[in-house]
Amino acid sequence: MQDLVTRIEEQAGSLTRAERRVAEAVLAEPGLLAFATVAELGQRAGTSGATVVRFADRLGYAGWAGLQATARASIDQLRPASVRIREAGVDDVLGATAEREADNVLRTLDAVDRAAFERAVRLLSDRQRSVLVLAGAAEDGIGTALHDALDLLRPGTERISGSPVAVASRLAHVDRGDVLVAIDLRRYERWVVEAALHATDAGGVVVALTDSPLSPLAALAEVTFTITAEGAGPFDSHVGTLALANALVTGVAERLRRPATDRIDRVEAAWQAASTLVDG
Repeated sequence: MQDLVTRIEEQAGSLTRAERRVAEAVLAEPGLLAFATVAELGQRAGTSGATVVRFADRLGYAGWAGLQATARASIDQLRPASVRIREAGVDDVLGATAEREADNVLRTLDAVDRAAFERAVRLLSDRQRSVLVLAGAAEDGIGTALHDALDLLRPGTERISGSPVAVASRLAHVDRGDVLVAIDLRRYERWVVEAALHATDAGGVVVALTDSPLSPLAALAEVTFTITAEGAGPFDSHVGTLALANALVTGVAERLRRPATDRIDRVEAAWQAASTLVDG
């Protein structure tokens, strides 16, 4: 599946509208590739079987048969958690986890376009812009960690979460040029996508951390980073997402080294004055 996702990413800009619908159907329900016919996949994507075949050819597979063979070979990685939890366990849990998580980090960071990364770092370092961070429920901890780190480096950062009323109230005050960091993987939470849409309508800039260039967040983002999230067990991994978030924080720290140092020193002094932490 990872090979397929990579090929879709590489060809995303050249896909026709109909081919994009095929790609979206495949990414939303990967099992279709392994078990559907050409006609069934075309129908699900609202297009023709001929478009499906052209889609396979464009991605460099040996037609539909080659694409389906690849999907069937990787189907074990595509099954939902409710199915994977019922399958045979992993013999070497630590070894399998170490291998998979290292691969997630390497694939995620290797896929980063350097120019896009520098653009995102510049946006997040611009203290004239407010930075809003929001994340789906599964990525909530990463969203919080990213916000907290950025808040130590610069003013004007905010974590967007809570009830729909609270989220809508804050988004009502998004100004032109504000930066919204949106973090979510398939299956995407509607409120995250709608928040990103609201931000773009208000003139904000979206930086997306997601799992596909065809995700609804990527369609709204000025900068998109694609995450590899394959878990060794039944659940997706968030290690690659965290690694990318850490890279962004490091980039901002390098860019804002002098003012960030002063800001961190003031926070550290306040912690010490309040005796909030225990060393040792």
